[in-house]
Amino acid sequence: MRADPTASALFLGAFFDELERWGVHDVVVSPGSRSTPLAMTAYELSRRFPDRLRLFVDVDERGAAFFALGLAKASGQPAAVICTSGTAVANYYPAVLEAESSRVPLIVLTGDRPARLQGLGAPQTCDQLNAYGSHVRAFRNMPEPAADAAAIALARQAAREARIAAGGEAAGRATDGEGAPRIAGACLGGPVHFNFPFDEPLKPDLRVEGLFETGRSALNAPSDLRLIHPSTCLDPMDSARVLELLRGRRVLVAAGEGSCATTDEMGALLAWAESFEYPLLADPLSGLRTAADPLVIDRYDTVLGAPFDALVPEAVIRFGRYPVSKRATAFLANAGAINIVVDPLETRDFNCATDVHLRCTPLDFSQTMLAAKQSLGGEDAADDRQRAFAAAWLEANAAAAVRVDAVDAVEAGFEGAFVRRVAERAPEGSCLFAANSMSVRALDTFYAKGGRRLTVLCNRGLNGIDGTVSTALGAAQHFEQTTLLTGDLTLLHDLNALALQRELRVQRASGGLDRSIVIVLLNNNGGGIFDMLPQRSEDAYFERLFLTPQDVEFGAAAQAFGVPHRLVETVAEFDAAYDEALGVPGISLVEVRVPLEGLPERLRPVLVVTVGGEFGGGQGGWHGYLANAVSARSTTVVRAGVSRFGSQNVARMYG
Repeated sequence: MRADPTASALFLGAFFDELERWGVHDVVVSPGSRSTPLAMTAYELSRRFPDRLRLFVDVDERGAAFFALGLAKASGQPAAVICTSGTAVANYYPAVLEAESSRVPLIVLTGDRPARLQGLGAPQTCDQLNAYGSHVRAFRNMPEPAADAAAIALARQAAREARIAAGGEAAGRATDGEGAPRIAGACLGGPVHFNFPFDEPLKPDLRVEGLFETGRSALNAPSDLRLIHPSTCLDPMDSARVLELLRGRRVLVAAGEGSCATTDEMGALLAWAESFEYPLLADPLSGLRTAADPLVIDRYDTVLGAPFDALVPEAVIRFGRYPVSKRATAFLANAGAINIVVDPLETRDFNCATDVHLRCTPLDFSQTMLAAKQSLGGEDAADDRQRAFAAAWLEANAAAAVRVDAVDAVEAGFEGAFVRRVAERAPEGSCLFAANSMSVRALDTFYAKGGRRLTVLCNRGLNGIDGTVSTALGAAQHFEQTTLLTGDLTLLHDLNALALQRELRVQRASGGLDRSIVIVLLNNNGGGIFDMLPQRSEDAYFERLFLTPQDVEFGAAAQAFGVPHRLVETVAEFDAAYDEALGVPGISLVEVRVPLEGLPERLRPVLVVTVGGEFGGGQGGWHGYLANAVSARSTTVVRAGVSRFGSQNVARMYG
């Protein structure tokens, strides 16, 4: 049975029209044959109504899925991605896994052979039913297109089902929409997969009358009204019980990815913390690092190098994921405290320590608890023990900040100095995307609170380094300026993403905005993080299997893709190159050469001594390199003593 081009057009026109009406405004296409009806219909919608739908083309299928992931992560709303049959479906798998784990709304639309060609050895044909197994929130094998009223109604309902299953946030919370600016990524959705079998001829007749209007409902409301996200505030009685549970205990808040998404939410959480005097361990992905509030603890990884008893909590309230810092995760696991997890979906507790699970958002939780406090007379919720506990954390954080800030004394060779410069110089309101491995860990140490408002993103779902550049470029479509902080192996994993330089030019030529993306490459020519892990002792295997230097000339690669490139060594050179790249349309690459080996020695904790004596608190992290760096560059050596914390401790921090 051959396809009817008119029926294909009307069926898919109804599907994409409804998808957009329900809040899906970005589509990424991987070129291919069997997906022709999907790609052409989506493109026609974007061509006729560019204010409704944006369409991007990425020839790299794996990269295309990650690009869509970035679009959704930055906006909080689903992005759709289209591919042909066969291995293309498998190439989407890594991004699907990341979307599931990091809870990013992603709608995967795959073209397929019709049923009559399945199981017969037809070219580019495999079993695509439930191709992603349990890793998607929903799967539907669509019927072949038809144009009768029932088929059109099904197409529209299927689009609604895809949007509902993918989840995500209300439309007004997007960066480009109305409402408060976003400061963190999406964490309330997931991937869905809809498979579309198509027979030949594949080209739909897009000239048909009523292409996008056929079967449309009379409701002409905005997409954020079509999908209401109700609050899940606690019952007043439950709120009172939680207050009673926390009363008299030293309470610490661990704010990970998923804590808040907008500046308004951030303000509400801070007001709640201030009311109860709860110190907040603010992960760089939490959205709270941008705040200057004293209760925001931004140097906790350094503090926890040697925590003292006054910092140990008796109750922990955790928002979202565990922090990036392995020290913080271990500290929370060993504290012996009551653990309260606040999350609308699940606990995500690999420490297996959940005592209470409150199924609501941190925002709803904070508002409910404030209301409960007021209903009980509005008395001061913080007792003397909590005040002393908060004061101890604030003091330790301030001391740690002094030590970390000393990195400004280092000119070259130290990765942390350049990470700090990025965090300080990235424009207000821009996106800072951190790669996994050392990049996000360094950002955790050197991204100080109270600076410029940045939206900090990272693919922390599965901690992979694949697709990072593509994800960052997708996220960049919601910001005028984006900075990607990455290592060389991560960039090499996704080098094809630089080919999107052409797609960005096409977008600008068709009326799109001038998006500027600066890739800051910390190039140590290998997997430097392994130099800090136990594998380091296996000399016979270490370089070949773990360090894996690749000797890539990234300047030549950049030239091949038409990407401007600067190679720098000193902080002063970096400042000039980075500032010059900011605002330049498209992708720019600023490469910093740093050493591959000797990372444990550079990062070995030290005690930096002032005239008044030691800085208080524990040692650890990146600032330990300071004494070594100064010693190597000058005859004037900072008075320092090497601590007992060696490379194994560093491994536990960063592994």
